[in-house]
Amino acid sequence: MKRTWINAAGIFAFLMVTMVFAGDSYALKKRMVFGGGPAGGTFQVVANAIQVYKPVKEIENFSVRAQSSGGSVENLRKVNSGRMQFGVCYSGHVYLGRNGMMKNDTNKYEDVMAVAYLYGAPAQLVVRADSGIKSVKDLEGKKVGVGNAGSGAFANCELFFTHMGVWEKIERNAMGYNDAAAAFGNNQLDAFWLFTAFPSGAVIMAAQTNDIAMVDLNADAEASGFYKKYPYFAKLAIPAGTYKGVEADVPSFQDSTLMVANSKVPEEVVYELLSVIFTPEGLKHMVAQKKTFKEMSIENGPKGIVTPMHPGAEKFWKEKGVLK
Repeated sequence: MKRTWINAAGIFAFLMVTMVFAGDSYALKKRMVFGGGPAGGTFQVVANAIQVYKPVKEIENFSVRAQSSGGSVENLRKVNSGRMQFGVCYSGHVYLGRNGMMKNDTNKYEDVMAVAYLYGAPAQLVVRADSGIKSVKDLEGKKVGVGNAGSGAFANCELFFTHMGVWEKIERNAMGYNDAAAAFGNNQLDAFWLFTAFPSGAVIMAAQTNDIAMVDLNADAEASGFYKKYPYFAKLAIPAGTYKGVEADVPSFQDSTLMVANSKVPEEVVYELLSVIFTPEGLKHMVAQKKTFKEMSIENGPKGIVTPMHPGAEKFWKEKGVLK
């Protein structure tokens, strides 16, 4: 009986030591929170895709955990504060935030540093085909989904609609893309705004329940001097056939979507994460999650970045020969 007790005690002690060492090993693997976006948006797809990629999960010194958020503006603030280590933000918001030019917010978000270009995010305004809405100005008195509060979609909608003089003249409904598409399908909205890559699942969903049309936002932007006032926006067109029933190109404008990091994230962490993602296999994985990510490449790495770059990213892109 005594020997049995001794053996049991020995096994218990061994297990305790093993658990302590395992705990130390786990503690050494720092968790990097990666801010995505609301459900139905491409920001969250970015964060999820990086979190689940096997070579990322196999990194020894840190782990990546995707976290949903309101989107670009919320990510900007949380990455700056260190509550998130990485995130997805629009280049325009990183620029405005760094220079204290955000709407009703003069704080300077100087600890948010650019890491990599991901894709271009175009503005999209969905209406019913028989609505007669041809311009943003035709939205006066209408019920409009304007994006999640705290998101880049919401901030850019407010920016553009204010510039066009209609922000205070519409019935604003702050909600995510999928919720807006559902409300639109139930005739609770006359229109909804997105600022995300195409094709958007939310717009595809809306087109299944209604005959839709999309507003030519470039025409409004050009006529109103929007590009002169906000030069980080670029013109583009959403190709014909992207969405059911939309058989002609739809001119619009876009901002660059970036991966960003807090300035205090170690250089080697940013460098290693880029080294894992920006490989042929890593890029193939990203495109498999969403075709939008076909814009991700070594060549496009520094594209659309107009603010300081994280040292780890700078080192990586210089080694790849795409940054001087």
